[in-house]
Amino acid sequence: MNKQNKKIGIALAVLAVLAVIFAAVYFFNRPQGTAGDKTIEVAVIFGDGTSKSHTIQTAEEFLRGALEQEKIVSGEESQYGLFVKTVDGVTVDDSKQEWWSFTKDGQMLETGVDTTPIADGDHFEITLTAGY
Repeated sequence: MNKQNKKIGIALAVLAVLAVIFAAVYFFNRPQGTAGDKTIEVAVIFGDGTSKSHTIQTAEEFLRGALEQEKIVSGEESQYGLFVKTVDGVTVDDSKQEWWSFTKDGQMLETGVDTTPIADGDHFEITLTAGY
């Protein structure tokens, strides 16, 4: 084996080890839902400023399950999970660059509805937003 091939082999081995380490770190630090019954509040804020409040009692561990249980959201499946297009019967208008913004206690969520864990007493807001 020449020197160049040896360096490439070492580099590939190091990359493989790093990939395993990153996968393990993600596995142990990924969002975890809370098991058991819980009650959460969800406020839906429409484009005209009106709102509707939902109190959801659920055993679901993630936001998507709780919202679908109450038939509040629907959308399209993507590689990242559910892309929410409709909330409380209101569907976004892509020509107006509308989208649904998800926040928890006023703070933008860093996860999608599929991977947002919920706990008893959580409060979420879903706001119809215009402009990308």
